[in-house]
Amino acid sequence: MTVSTSTAPSKLPGWVTGFGPQIIAALVLGLALGLVAKYTGSTAQEPTALGQGLQIVGSSYVSLLRTAVIPLIFFAVVASIANLAQVTNAARLAWQTLLWFAITSLISVVIGIALGLAFKPGANTGQGMPEDYDGRTGSWLGFLTGLVPNNFLGLGASTSLAEDGASTSLSFNVLQILVIAIAVGVAALKVGEPAKPFLDFSASILAVIQKVLWWIIRIAPIGTVGLIGNAVAVYGWDTIGALGKFTAAIYVGLALVLFVLYPVLVRVHGLGVRQYFSGVWPAVQLGFVSRSSIGTLPLTQRVTERNLGVPSGYASFAVPLGATTKMDGCAAIYPAISAIFVAQFFGIELGLTDYLLIALVSVLGSAATAGTTGAIVMLTLTLSTLGLPLAGVGLLLAVDPIVDMGRTAVNVAGQALVPAIVAKREGILDEGLYNAPRNGNPFADDSAQPLTVR
Repeated sequence: MTVSTSTAPSKLPGWVTGFGPQIIAALVLGLALGLVAKYTGSTAQEPTALGQGLQIVGSSYVSLLRTAVIPLIFFAVVASIANLAQVTNAARLAWQTLLWFAITSLISVVIGIALGLAFKPGANTGQGMPEDYDGRTGSWLGFLTGLVPNNFLGLGASTSLAEDGASTSLSFNVLQILVIAIAVGVAALKVGEPAKPFLDFSASILAVIQKVLWWIIRIAPIGTVGLIGNAVAVYGWDTIGALGKFTAAIYVGLALVLFVLYPVLVRVHGLGVRQYFSGVWPAVQLGFVSRSSIGTLPLTQRVTERNLGVPSGYASFAVPLGATTKMDGCAAIYPAISAIFVAQFFGIELGLTDYLLIALVSVLGSAATAGTTGAIVMLTLTLSTLGLPLAGVGLLLAVDPIVDMGRTAVNVAGQALVPAIVAKREGILDEGLYNAPRNGNPFADDSAQPLTVR
């Protein structure tokens, strides 16, 4: 008998094909191209061919992300509210869940503000205000009136006059869309069976949008080259140092939330810190690599049920809701430090009212983060509310992939923590499962027996 053998094609090592290494390589390449553009005469007003190319690549990537934000927010919030119908004692559990989401977000944003003031990541850059900045500042009245939708789409339009004619630009108000989505979701829940086709349609649309967003996330290395390259070409060495300090401040804040705040909350509720981390760690690791709370959702829900002992009926509501609204990384630490960075970078003074607005927007606006583009939504929302230059969005997106890994890991850890805390407080936590030995695989028992729905 003749035995034929074939040699499998050799594969590139993981450190070459992995997403993290690709982002690092993109940062290095973008930095190099940006410096070349800077020292060959490229400016914001008169870019060279290289400078213009970097600008186009970076702005196109940001536009791709922004395009999907609005439908993602609407359908993600509607789908999360629809899950309430599957929960026993839904009103009490929902209230407790949202309350603890708000409590942890508020503590996290205070940590972010304190670190922004301590690190001063954007100070002493010598940059002037953008030409299109009109000096508006945020106010409580503007925030509150902005919650009332102008129309069903939360759409606004502005027209500017120039020598060659008039131009009109459209914009969406994220908080108004959030209000509309909540109203529609609650109405669909009250209508009951007649609304089921609409809810099924919403869930289907959400799945499609998430897939498109995942494709956009996968081309992040290309966008990173353009964003960091354009930032360096426009602002020079000051940008590199400031963004490095900004990144360090973000990771210090994330570490304080994950390794100080969360363990304190776990201990206060009489649970083991070691068991919490060993239970949630598989999802935290996947969140760090995937940079998507929505993408990590199936594993987060599984470890919340199987490792932390949260009943599946409640977990099926709380964890998906958390994947769209529970964002201590994206919606608390990040927007707080980012807003302070942008203000310092452009030499704009912030007062007590501004810091209070940052906290309020972080707590209320976290429901608009929607799992994959949370940082972009919250950054835009926070800067708009405070009246800060939106040029800061493109600047900070240059290092967003590096920052986003840590942000998502903290988000995922919090999305499992709150259901465990609420279940413990309500007396429905399976502490036997919570304290059981870990085998390292939250799906290990699936082949032996079907998943039990408690």
